[in-house]
Amino acid sequence: MWVYEKKLQYPVNVSGKNVQLAKWIITQYGGPDGELAASLRYLNQRYSIPTERAKATLNDIGTEELAHLEIVGTLVHKLTKDASIAELKAADLAGHYADHDRALFYVDAVGNPWTAAYIQAKGDPIADLTENMAAEQKARATYNWLINLSDDPQVTDVLRFLREREVVHFQRFGETLNYVQQYLDEKKCY
Repeated sequence: MWVYEKKLQYPVNVSGKNVQLAKWIITQYGGPDGELAASLRYLNQRYSIPTERAKATLNDIGTEELAHLEIVGTLVHKLTKDASIAELKAADLAGHYADHDRALFYVDAVGNPWTAAYIQAKGDPIADLTENMAAEQKARATYNWLINLSDDPQVTDVLRFLREREVVHFQRFGETLNYVQQYLDEKKCY
């Protein structure tokens, strides 16, 4: 059970409308290395993790990824708020407008819809935790590239915060991997 605080984990400010930047950032909303995929991956994998401590890590990080999803959604919404149809067309978002108006939808930067194929649960804790470390590095890399594309210092600030959290998650998954490996070695579970 969660308690939801009705505030963002990190404040989201933008300098103004920037439909093209929003189109790129939305990949962290519904793309293969985005926050939706991460949260669902971790919250699902926790069921096959062998220790309560490791399950708690997956639960904590999966929940935080939901908070990041909210931050990314807020960024995209603020960057596209009141965008004209001409501005949407100029950013190659006419197809999105035709299907969703200005609503957020789980897609990557080129408009491919989110799919469960983006996530994995192997049932082997070593494989799953290693997968999670790789997922965090892919998300960190995507945030690096979004930072490179951003021309809005306020958006860049938010993207840097999210990138740093990916680094922290990678470290926590590494610690959890070492802990679970030691636990399995002691139990002689192979």
